Amino acid sequence: MLEMKNVTKTFGTFKALRDLSMTVPQGAVYGLVGPNGAGKSTAIRLLTGVYTPDCGEITLDGEKVYENPAVKAKIGYIPDDPFYFPTANLEEMRRFYRGTYATFDDDLFEKLRKVFELPMKTPIRRMSKGMQKQAAFHLTISTRPQMMLLDEPVDGLDPVMRRQVMSLILSEVAKDGTTVLISSHNLRELEDVCDHVGILDHGQMLLERSLADMQGSTHKLQIVGDIPRDIQILHETISGRLRTLIVRGQAWEISTKAAAAKPAYFDLLPLSLEEIFIYELGGINDAVKNILV
Repeated sequence: MLEMKNVTKTFGTFKALRDLSMTVPQGAVYGLVGPNGAGKSTAIRLLTGVYTPDCGEITLDGEKVYENPAVKAKIGYIPDDPFYFPTANLEEMRRFYRGTYATFDDDLFEKLRKVFELPMKTPIRRMSKGMQKQAAFHLTISTRPQMMLLDEPVDGLDPVMRRQVMSLILSEVAKDGTTVLISSHNLRELEDVCDHVGILDHGQMLLERSLADMQGSTHKLQIVGDIPRDIQILHETISGRLRTLIVRGQAWEISTKAAAAKPAYFDLLPLSLEEIFIYELGGINDAVKNILV
């Protein structure tokens, strides 16, 4: 389990994170979202031990991450802009990773060559952005990390490769129990892979819950007739006789109350992760809402 407890980080006079706490359960795929400047990349660099917190604690399985090579060896990190040595090709980077990570799996690396089909002798810096990202995944997955931290991991990849990469990540989760944290603005993509979600804004955690809890507690009710009593309405739109209500509560409870109102028609629909954030969190901060529409 990866944890941050009451972490604050400042750069000069700018406070990037403010008393931030978050928990990434073992074996989870955790989506970290928020507007630009919310502190996502700073949080990830702290989790990897690149930065040290001003105060607070960061641990992986109860051990501190910063200046702890044994713990860092368990972490695979892919930043938004991966770093490679200026003239290194993929074969040279493989040798570097092999010497750095005792868990590096050459057999897995060879199997992944059939997936990524990257040139081994071409300097990686001469490759396209998408190919550089593929190289990062090729190398990182081959280390068989216990924890993968991914900052905008599929940015620059074409749709087919995006799907392929996500499939590889999920297969590692299923096979080895790998824990994955993904920072992304793409909520539609996160909904397909994540089971936990946290949202940051101005360096603070606004909400951290399992995806099942989110989707089980907010629904879309379309109704013609009287509105049911005692339901918590987050948003309402009207089109002719049809009212569309975004309501908080369990599905069975909302359906029971809707039926008791004896409307001419009603239907209860699930919400996407994107819709849940718009309706449930949009009112907290307009910046959060802007990234979801």
